[in-house]
Amino acid sequence: MVTNYWNKKAETMSREGMRALQGNRLASVVRHTYNNVPAYRKKMENLGLEPGDIRCIEDISKLPFVDKYDLADNYPYGLFAVPMSEIVEIHASSGTTGKQKVLGYTRHDLEIWGEVMARTLAAGGTTSSDIFHCSYGYGLFTGGLGAHYGSQTIGCTTVPVGTGNTNRQIQIIRDFGCTAICCTPSYMLYIAETLEQMKVDPSEVKLRRAFLGAEPWTIEMRDDIERRLPLRTYDIYGLTEMIGPGVAFECDARCGLHVNEDHFYPEIVDPDTLKPVEDGIYGELVFSTLTKEGMPLLRYRTRDIASITHETCECGRTLARITKPKGRTDDMLIIRGVNVFPSQVESVLLGVTEASPYYFIIVDRVGARDTFEIQVELTEGFPIDEVRAVEKLQKRIGAAIESALGIGATIRLLPPHSLPRVEGKARHVEDRRNLK
Repeated sequence: MVTNYWNKKAETMSREGMRALQGNRLASVVRHTYNNVPAYRKKMENLGLEPGDIRCIEDISKLPFVDKYDLADNYPYGLFAVPMSEIVEIHASSGTTGKQKVLGYTRHDLEIWGEVMARTLAAGGTTSSDIFHCSYGYGLFTGGLGAHYGSQTIGCTTVPVGTGNTNRQIQIIRDFGCTAICCTPSYMLYIAETLEQMKVDPSEVKLRRAFLGAEPWTIEMRDDIERRLPLRTYDIYGLTEMIGPGVAFECDARCGLHVNEDHFYPEIVDPDTLKPVEDGIYGELVFSTLTKEGMPLLRYRTRDIASITHETCECGRTLARITKPKGRTDDMLIIRGVNVFPSQVESVLLGVTEASPYYFIIVDRVGARDTFEIQVELTEGFPIDEVRAVEKLQKRIGAAIESALGIGATIRLLPPHSLPRVEGKARHVEDRRNLK
């Protein structure tokens, strides 16, 4: 196995050295946050904490947790730790309340992003000789620009294609001689299937490495992609609240995802007690940013379920490794790389007078593509037998859903009283993708 490092010093640092570095950086970011973010200062004061109480990385357990509701309560800029004059870029992802989670980046933050994504891409063998095809979405979504910054940091020839228009993407891949790609795993499989339908010989495609993330995927999907195309796939993990892609990455050993823990400190806690669990035990993944300036987050509850190990990898990296998340502690779905909460769907439907409060979401995967169906129960009196009326309402609801969630859905209208009534907590989602 060939080991490819971008920053060997950081990626192979001793555990003692890493703990000392993390402790120094934690103390610094706590002071920065306490002094500049009133919401954080209040949380710490409620616990009787001052920045001087945080001296080493073990002291992190003294700090309060934060979660998606803290981001919603302080929307849009309440958690920013620097003046807006120092914020050079803003990104956002969907939130539970219909308001997006808004993140601000300083120039220093963007440099960090380029660094951690360079490590991610280099671990798969990417060098300045590669022609890098970036097929993540550009804009408020962090995927496109995050991968872009990493590719440029390495010195690749970066092709900022974005999403959509698969035939054009394939033409670019072939004509430009792209050798590396970053996209969702389902889209990578779709590209492979489309190439087969076009009867393109795989030898005509120069892609040799694919960095895939932003949605759950299985080992079977990996095997299918690699069977169809002569490339090697690498799983990447990130979340907007931390920085975007670049939080953790696979190496050639592909036995867990290395956390860039000199920038993002990982914890695994019991989701019920919030107490730390031992290595190898599954729990909720919690992250703290150690170097971000614009919007640091301390002990952020990701809701992802994973385990962690601090054993040295066969690739030589000493960075902690997390398993691929096997589920979540909340009701968030990731569909085609987009975070979707049932509560967002409910908010849209509450504004549709023809819709009752009852709905059901079905998510499935057909071939390489996630399907997203919303069953909407209608109110009494709607002419469900009139085709034009049904089609008009389907289009109106579909447009409202896509506007609110950033993703299209199939809308299925049902007669009144079609969906089951239950006592207690209603079940609104069926995910048939078998992603574990």
